[in-house]
Parts: sequence; structure tokens; C-alpha cells
Amino acid sequence: MRLLPAIIIGLAIVIAPVIWVVLPGLLSDEEFFDGPAIDSGARIEIEMLNQRVEDLQIQIETLTSELAKVAAIAERAPMGDFGSSVPQPQEDTFRQSGPNDIIDAYAQVVLIANRKNVNQGLEIAGPRYLTKVFGLPRENLSDRCESMTNPRLRDQLVTEEVGPIRVRMLKPAVESLRKVMENIRLTDPDLYERIDTAGALCVRQIRGSRGRASTHSFGLAVDLNIDGVLDTLGDGRTQLGLTILADFFRSEGWVWGAAWGREDSMHFEVSRQMLDQWINEGRL
Repeated sequence: MRLLPAIIIGLAIVIAPVIWVVLPGLLSDEEFFDGPAIDSGARIEIEMLNQRVEDLQIQIETLTSELAKVAAIAERAPMGDFGSSVPQPQEDTFRQSGPNDIIDAYAQVVLIANRKNVNQGLEIAGPRYLTKVFGLPRENLSDRCESMTNPRLRDQLVTEEVGPIRVRMLKPAVESLRKVMENIRLTDPDLYERIDTAGALCVRQIRGSRGRASTHSFGLAVDLNIDGVLDTLGDGRTQLGLTILADFFRSEGWVWGAAWGREDSMHFEVSRQMLDQWINEGRL
């Protein structure tokens, strides 16, 4: 009887590293996405497979731990008492970590791969540059969202339905956002229908600062999410749907906040390159 657990745990020890090392390599999404990825179905399938690999790894760790416990008890137990001494696994030992149905895939929270480089050369305009070009959006800034008083910016403000959301932003930004949304609608209508917003224009100072206006204050940024679920700031993770949206935004010259030191993956803003183009064209 003592030989059986030794054989089992030996097999587990041999098999576990193979699965741990080989499967993630086979399923690595680096081989699938060399450029902007807008094949949502393929992205979803890969993330679902990755999730299953993670579940399998957890199960292997749990099984190895349980077998180690069995082996330890078997070594201590008298002959003939092995069966009565084996602890039973907990009911949820092999429970899946969460649903993987395709209907929930867009809202699934995943790690942001290579997040420092997701903007691929696009630059942020930043509060200092925006203030230098336009001046402050209002003379006195507080921590509350207030009205825009800067005439140059105020005259360009519009409030419109843009695809599945309603936003108040500068007119060129709304027109660009409309192109992004239309591309999403044509390519992935299911994702398009699930896009929600946590706000766009909000004229206030950056929290913790004095008199520095955020990009939202200039009407050049929007916060998005899937199904109205807000992202956790700074955890390096985001909804799968937002990683797909980021490809569309980047193609139109928008910067994704996932790349920032304190990750903010709901945040999308007009890049400095796009802003300078609009100014040169006389649109701002």
C-alpha cells in the first residue's frame, strides 16, 4: 500500500512541469498578434484557452499538494490503516476560477500584455502642453467638475450621441471618436453594443494638484468600460473588451491610459500628434 502513493506522486511530479512549461508556450498570444489586433473572436478564443491553462496549473498545484499530504500520512500510518487515514479533498478543489462562456468574454478581466508599449510611439499632450497652447479651460479650477469658460475651447464644445454612448467633448475629438466607433461597429458589432462610458468632459484640477487641469478638462479624453463595470485603477489588468478597443483607438491616433505608470485602462485621450494636426488644419 505504501508503494501506491509513491507512484502517484512520482507521476504527478513528472507530468506537472511538462504541462506547466509546454502548454503556455503553445498558447502564447505573441505568435498570433504581430500588429494591431482587431479579430475579436480569435482574441477571445486565445484568452479562454489561456484561462483554461491557468485553471489547469492551479489544479496541478492542488493535486500535487494533496498527494504530498497523502504520501506523508501513508508514511506515518500503520499497515492496514491507509484507507481510513487519507484526507478527502475539499469540495471546491477543482472548481473553475470563473465562467468562460463567450458571452462573458468581453467583460473578462485579463492582464495587459506589454502595456508600457501599447501606444506604439503616440505621445500624450499633457496638462502643461495643453495649457501652453490653449490656456486653462477655466480661470479658477477646483476639485469639482465645473463649466468651461475658455472662449477658444468653449466654442468648440459639442454634446452628441456617438455610437452607443453620449459625450460632451471638443468637436474634432467627437468626430474622431465617431470614426473609431464606426470601425468597431463594422468589425465587431457584439462588442460595440456593450461599450459604456464613465464620462468625458470634466473641468477640474488633477486630484492632489493645485491649478493643473486634467486632459478631461480640455474635452479631449473619454473613459470607457464594458457593460458599465468600472476598471480597477493601477492593477495592470483590464477587461478583454478594452484591449480590443485600444487597437481601434490607436489606429485613429488616440492614446490608451493602460501604458501609464499608474495604469488607467478606461482612459482614452487624443494624442499630441493628432492634436497638433488639428491645430495646423485650423480646426482648433
